[in-house]
Amino acid sequence: MSIFQDYTRLRHRMVDSQLVPRGIRDERVLEAMRKVQRHLFVGEALRSRAYDDNALPIGESQTISQPYMVALMTELLELKGTEKVLEIGTGSGYQAAVLAELCDKVYTIERIKSLGMRARTILDELGYFNVAVKIFDGTYGWRENAPFDGIIVTAGAPEIPQSLLDQLAVGGRLIIPVGSRGTQELAKVVRTETGFETTTSIGCVFVPLLGAYGWKDNG
Repeated sequence: MSIFQDYTRLRHRMVDSQLVPRGIRDERVLEAMRKVQRHLFVGEALRSRAYDDNALPIGESQTISQPYMVALMTELLELKGTEKVLEIGTGSGYQAAVLAELCDKVYTIERIKSLGMRARTILDELGYFNVAVKIFDGTYGWRENAPFDGIIVTAGAPEIPQSLLDQLAVGGRLIIPVGSRGTQELAKVVRTETGFETTTSIGCVFVPLLGAYGWKDNG
């Protein structure tokens, strides 16, 4: 069996053993998770573990999220294919690639230049040209391209930034981990004609959302 075939087998096993049994039902999300080559978004030393059921380090004290968490947050966005989505926290670029399979345009912001540049290179090599990458404080959002049909935050926030709520389109969905530095709950905010409706789902642990409207430092 070739290495390519082996990684393909591991991706399919990841979907069948980690995602489907935990309740991921959106077939478009499942297909994207089967397709996007997660092993290319981690260092070579970790590629054999790329489809394991856990987060992995990607440098700069950051991580690539657990596959199930990527799938769950993506499913909560309820994407149909025509949307414009903002991601806060590019990291490895893996989540952006999954989103790029499912919507029209992805805008992703990374505060750490080395990670953002590496993600841009990988996304380009894989042909994800519908992803725009910006090196910036993601807690400000990307106002010039707002409003967004979906916003996904891949870091834990002390509270939901008003700046991101302001950039959410009516009918749009914001997915964000909210809580302490050590543990958060996954929140889903839907913007209605009259305000915002917020629900929470599962507990989770993300790296802290640093910035003007997040945690002020990494301490």
